[in-house]
Formats: sequence, C-alpha cells, structure tokens
Amino acid sequence: MRILLVEDEPEMVSVLRTALHKRGILIDHACTLADGARHVRATSYDALVLDRRLPDGDGLSLLSDLRRAGQHVPVLMLTARDALDDRVAGLDAGADDYLGKPFAVEELLARLRALLRRPATAQPDISRIRDLAFDFTHCEASVANHRLDLPRRELLALETLVRRAGRTVLRGALEHAVFGLDTEIQSNALDTHLSRLRKKLAELGAGVEICSIRGVGYLLRPLP
Repeated sequence: MRILLVEDEPEMVSVLRTALHKRGILIDHACTLADGARHVRATSYDALVLDRRLPDGDGLSLLSDLRRAGQHVPVLMLTARDALDDRVAGLDAGADDYLGKPFAVEELLARLRALLRRPATAQPDISRIRDLAFDFTHCEASVANHRLDLPRRELLALETLVRRAGRTVLRGALEHAVFGLDTEIQSNALDTHLSRLRKKLAELGAGVEICSIRGVGYLLRPLP
C-alpha cells in the first residue's frame, strides 16, 4: 500500500511516516501543492492525505483538479480548518473524509482503512493479463490462480507495470514507485529487482514479459 501525504509541518510528517511505516505502508511526502501534483502524475496511490493550508495555496485546489481529471483516488483531508463550512467545502470538492487537527494517529489509520475498504471506481479491482492477475485492493499477484509470494519491492514494481500494461513506464517513474523519493538507491537496484521478477514470471508461465525500452523505461505486455 502506498500513501501520498501532502503536508508542510515537519513534526507531523515525521510522526505519520513512522506510524505508517510500522504498519507496512509506504508513504511519499510533498510539502506543497506543486509537489503533490507532480507526485500524483508520476505514481498511482492507494490514498492521499491532504492538508488545506499549504505554502502555495489551499489543498482544495489540488483536490478539485484531481476530480476534474477523473482521478478517484480516496482523499482524506487533514487540517486545522475544522469548522462546519470548511468540512462541507472539502466534502463538496470531492474529499472522501475530513479529519481535524489535532487528531489521534490511531483514528487517522482507522479512517484510512475505512477508505481503502470502499469499492474502487477508477479501475477494476483485479487486472488480468494472460495468466497473470493483480488484485489492487489487496495488493496481491497470482499466476493461474496461484498466489505469488513476492518481496515488497518486486510487488510494487509489478503493480506499477500492470497498472500501465501495454504502455512504457519511464525508468524514473518506476524507481519512484518502488523506492519512493526519500530513499538512496544504487544505480542497478531496479534492474536487479526486475531481473528476479522476470525470472519468476517466466518460470511460472505467466504469459507476460517485461521489456526494457533502452534509455526510456519498461513495458509489460503479453507474450505473442
């Protein structure tokens, strides 16, 4: 599971990052609306936690842009602006939930779990390509109905490639999806994970291949 937190308070970012990581949730962080928009363009998220008061404007503007673009990713507004009018404005703009500051971390986690239990509307819960299936709701992959036991990095790489099957995923975007922005990685780390993933898919006869597009990125497609 991967969450984008758009928040400019360093202390709160640190607390939430620690709490979410302990529960196996990856978190990317943006401290401005512009950074948040850039993250959303590069990566598919399971949910967004979005502050309203940001250095470059109101978080509602990013929320409205996402909804106009047809993005249905669940959004939890997290803000000190907790008056009735503010909550109504956030929900009317397309927010799925609204949590005022200060808050208990356990409540935020419970609200995220509730959001992620709701049926997805942007895409099917399960994508199938030949004998490979990926369940986005539970973040699980299987081949011919047999569950693939993949390390987290390989699972994130496969999820990103399946979401964009038939289209080239830029190397930088795939690195971002697998490692996040705050992790130092070796230059060949992504290639190592993809090599292992290719081998497993081939051994299981998944009927798909991960192609390297030299100097550009990677492409998941069905075998001829």
